[in-house]
Amino acid sequence: MSIAGGYHNAVLAAQRAGCHTVQVFTKNNNQWRAKELTDQDVRLFSESVTTTGIQLPIAHDSYLINLASPDAALWQKSVDAMVVEVLRSEALGLHYLVTHPGSHLSNSVAAGLQLVARALDEVHGQTRGVRVRVLLESTAGQGTNLGHRFEHLAAVLDAVRDPDRLGVCLDTCHAFAAGYAMGTARAYRATMRELDRTVGLGLVKAFHLNDSKRERGSRVDRHEHIGRGRLGLAPFRFLLNDPRFHTVPMYLETRKGTENGEDLDVINLRTLRGLVQPG
Repeated sequence: MSIAGGYHNAVLAAQRAGCHTVQVFTKNNNQWRAKELTDQDVRLFSESVTTTGIQLPIAHDSYLINLASPDAALWQKSVDAMVVEVLRSEALGLHYLVTHPGSHLSNSVAAGLQLVARALDEVHGQTRGVRVRVLLESTAGQGTNLGHRFEHLAAVLDAVRDPDRLGVCLDTCHAFAAGYAMGTARAYRATMRELDRTVGLGLVKAFHLNDSKRERGSRVDRHEHIGRGRLGLAPFRFLLNDPRFHTVPMYLETRKGTENGEDLDVINLRTLRGLVQPG
């Protein structure tokens, strides 16, 4: 949800849409600089979370951050920006901060993953004692983006000095675009077995629920409204009725707007909740 007019407005918008949780940016996601977080910002956000009953609010970091950059100056700038994101998330009382692993650019995949692990070690070293956990998001794999294979996420988790401060956020659109099949019960089970084998299902702390405009294996990141893309409804039905994930929060990242006068978030939520089987 948008933080325009104050972080608390995102919480109130989530409540109006019927959400039980919310994801925000801690700052403008397309700028390096961040307006100072004030005591009033924190107080109003905390009060809105309490009064609305919103659970497990989380943040997504800036899209400019690239913890895998082979450019030393950009890598350091990304580390510094990530530290700020972690501290802002902590101040707001958020549980998780989602980040894309980054793009290796001219480097190899292995070298890029090593840089990500090194960057996270730097971030952890500068933010000791915070509660916020960084979640590595699965990606579609556009260009040289890392994270489109579960093995990429596992490699970072294995390489960092403090893996207990990390987790994983699985994006349904990204996983599908990266080539993971979920359209049948058998395919869904196979993908989850692979995720468990590499990362471990216990480390999946959040889901981004998005359909995909593009076909499986396209490695193109284009979100679509639930049930209107190439995934269809079946993968969401399997996921929402999987008892292993009943307590894991799930967040929509579909396009904002209205359709026939109705909020699209409300429409997407209704579609998803209609897939949940009783009992």
